Amino acid sequence: MNPITMQIVADKYIRMALEEDINSEDVSTNAVMPRYQLGTVDLICKQDGIIAGLDVFARAFQLLDEKTEIAFHAADGDAVKKGQLLATVTGDIRVLLSAERTALNYLQRMSGIATYTNAVAKLLAGTKTTLLDTRKTTPCMRVFEKYAVTVGGGSNHRYNLSDGVMLKDNHIGAAGGVKEAIAAAKAYAPFVRKIEVETETLDMVREAVEAGADIIMLDNMSPAEMAEAIRIIDGRAETECSGNMTIENIKTITALGVDYVSSGALTHSAPILDISLKNLHAVE
Repeated sequence: MNPITMQIVADKYIRMALEEDINSEDVSTNAVMPRYQLGTVDLICKQDGIIAGLDVFARAFQLLDEKTEIAFHAADGDAVKKGQLLATVTGDIRVLLSAERTALNYLQRMSGIATYTNAVAKLLAGTKTTLLDTRKTTPCMRVFEKYAVTVGGGSNHRYNLSDGVMLKDNHIGAAGGVKEAIAAAKAYAPFVRKIEVETETLDMVREAVEAGADIIMLDNMSPAEMAEAIRIIDGRAETECSGNMTIENIKTITALGVDYVSSGALTHSAPILDISLKNLHAVE
C-alpha cells in the first residue's frame, strides 16, 4: 500500500476509534477543563522494545485539533528503553486528555507487534527464509498491524483477499481436489498472479507440484514431513511453512531451507509494549 493510500485508510480508522471512545462528549475532561488551555504532556516508554506507530499516535491528537504539536525523540524502528522519553505533545489540554487512550492503544499495540516480530526475525537471521505475517489481524487494525510487522523486521504476506491467490483447505474441498483448484485458479486469475496452495500431506504436495503451483505452503507438518516435502518439490515451486509458527518453535525449521515462514502469532499473540503519557501540565 503506497503512503498516500495508507494515510487515507489510517485516518478513516483513527476517526472511527476516536468516535468509539468519544460517543457524545468526554464528560471527565469537560468537567475539569471547560475551556481552552495550552498544555504539554510527555510520552514515556515503560519497558524495553521496538517502537512503531508514532505517526499514528500523533494523528489521534491532530484529527481532533490540527494545531497539536508533537516533538518526537525517537523514530519508528528504534530500540527503546524503559524510562525513555519518546515524545512531547503540546496543545489544547482538552485534546490531550480526550485523545490519550486512543493514541496509546495504537502505539502500544503496534510497538508490541514490532517488538515480538523483531525477536522472531532475529531467529531467522543469516538464513534464506523470509518471515511473513498473515491475515490473522484485529478487525479494522490490519493496516496498522501489518505496518508494525515491517518495522519489526518481518515482511507482509497478502494484504487482503483481493491481493493474491491462496487456495486453502476449504477452497480445495470446494473445487474437488488440489489439481482441480489450481486449474480453476489458472483459468480465472490473471497470468501475472502467483498461485499458492496450502498442503497438509505429502500426497497433496505431489499434486500441487504436478499441477504447477507457484508457491506450496506446508501447513502444520512435522520437521521431518517438511524436509521430505522440500525434497519432493525440488525447487519447482517456492516453499512456505505455516501453522503454529511461534517464537518458541520457529528455530526448529530454520535449517530446512524454506523460502518463507508465515506466522499469525506476529499479530494475534504479540503483547502490547507498555507506554504512557505522563506529566501533563498547563503552559502559560
